[in-house]
Amino acid sequence: MSFFAILFALLLEQVRPLARHNPIHAALRGWARSVSRNFDAGKSHHGWVAWVLAVLGPALVVAGVYWLLTWAVGWPLAVLWNVVILYVTLGFRQFSHHFTDIRDALEAGDEARARELLAHWQQVDASELPRSEIVRHVIEYSVLAAHRHVYGVLGWFAVLAALGFGPAGAVLYRMGEFVARYWKYRSKAQSQPASAALQGAATRAWGVIDWLPARITALGFAVVGSFEEAIDCWRHHAQRFPEDNDGVILAATSGAVGVRLGGEALKTVFSPNSSQGFQSPGAPDPAATAETTPGREPEVGHLRSIVGLVWRSVVLWMVLLALLTMARLLG
Repeated sequence: MSFFAILFALLLEQVRPLARHNPIHAALRGWARSVSRNFDAGKSHHGWVAWVLAVLGPALVVAGVYWLLTWAVGWPLAVLWNVVILYVTLGFRQFSHHFTDIRDALEAGDEARARELLAHWQQVDASELPRSEIVRHVIEYSVLAAHRHVYGVLGWFAVLAALGFGPAGAVLYRMGEFVARYWKYRSKAQSQPASAALQGAATRAWGVIDWLPARITALGFAVVGSFEEAIDCWRHHAQRFPEDNDGVILAATSGAVGVRLGGEALKTVFSPNSSQGFQSPGAPDPAATAETTPGREPEVGHLRSIVGLVWRSVVLWMVLLALLTMARLLG
């Protein structure tokens, strides 16, 4: 029933997206902050204990509720529980409004507005960016956001749901990404900063969690885009990006639509976004730089190509999941 849970969650998120200021995300921030405050003593094993509690704890609770509903009540409520968790953990609408607003500004010729919107979204200095670089950064941020909010969530959800853990995979993925990003931000806090050991544990764990989903996303982009160019760019240019998993996705994207990506990352200069309490998702390390991939200079038209690439990839994986669900029901 994973297919129906995903379908209903995506439709619900399109109709009524989760508000930016919501008690669920606030509670998760409070949970991550509480765990680091009580278990982060600066040692390596303390960092791993804190990570297990912060990430695996909520995932196991969600799995426990799923098992209880399945055995004690029945599968309809278990499916509803899957929909609720997926609605909270995934969604295009959590980032797509930024993409749409910047694209509209560029199409209207208002580059100053586009720079302002990009700066507000990622909390970076975009004041000196030429038009092509605005487009490039929007493509990179949007593709990574789509991966973290949609493809990665769906990948882990499908795997653990097939093993009987219900929606635990979606929580595992989102919490793994969240604490790696949040504790990195907390390392700069004035009071009770996150230790290097805690950051290291969260970063290493996130790299492992995201390894397979990143490659599944890249493969999906290759299938629905220009396959040979995407695979070639993946093989030869992924290492040009600072982050291994992100590099795979961005290189495949570059080849799939024939656009040049990579280069110097924007510098973080603003205070953390108050609506999130930490730096926006998808923002790179301020000191990170990368060589560029082959391809055409980024143009506004490439933004529409990216939208098509992302949605075609969603349709691809939904069709595959539907086929697997049908085969399971008929078998």
